[in-house]
Amino acid sequence: MKFIFDLDGVIVHSTPLHVKAWEAYLEPLGIDSVSIGRIMLGRHNDDIVRELFGDALTPTELCRHGAAKEAIYREMIRPHVNEHIVPGVRLFLERHAGVDKAVASNAERANVDCILRESGLDRFFRVVLDGNQVSRPKPDPEIYVRAAGMLDTSPEECVIFEDSKAGIEAARSAGASVVGLRTTCTDLTGVDLAIDDFFAPELEEWLREQEST
Repeated sequence: MKFIFDLDGVIVHSTPLHVKAWEAYLEPLGIDSVSIGRIMLGRHNDDIVRELFGDALTPTELCRHGAAKEAIYREMIRPHVNEHIVPGVRLFLERHAGVDKAVASNAERANVDCILRESGLDRFFRVVLDGNQVSRPKPDPEIYVRAAGMLDTSPEECVIFEDSKAGIEAARSAGASVVGLRTTCTDLTGVDLAIDDFFAPELEEWLREQEST
């Protein structure tokens, strides 16, 4: 059994700061950001930008909007990364140090590297995949299938930790077992186990059951 983690909402509770970063970017442009929390949930930046600015954007414009917002986000979170780490995740990673692990996130690579480096959690992950390394972002299972392959296994031999509908759908479509975290949304339909954080005692019990089957 090997572990694959989403980043936002699983390793770091970053949704509020992503919302603030979008608000800070959109306000000077006169774009309504009231629904940004709903629009961005579990989606790749390109899809978010298209919904906000329309489908007529050139590739350069698409990249520019996304990069500008992400730069704001990193400025906001960098000094406070450890304050936003999901409770129990560090202890969980240490406890399972002998298990091969990957991060597979729709996020920009600079964001992934920032969170893992500043928190010191990068040492736990053998594989790190970001949204720009796949042709089809979540809810397509491509990123999880590829992450499992890079861990020299199949998705069926992996436990994937997710928090969003798109991520859960991707993990399920890949054929993996799924642990859902209630950090971002309460509807975790399709998961094998739902937990509030990594201190949940039922998590270790469930993992032991998986290992014995």
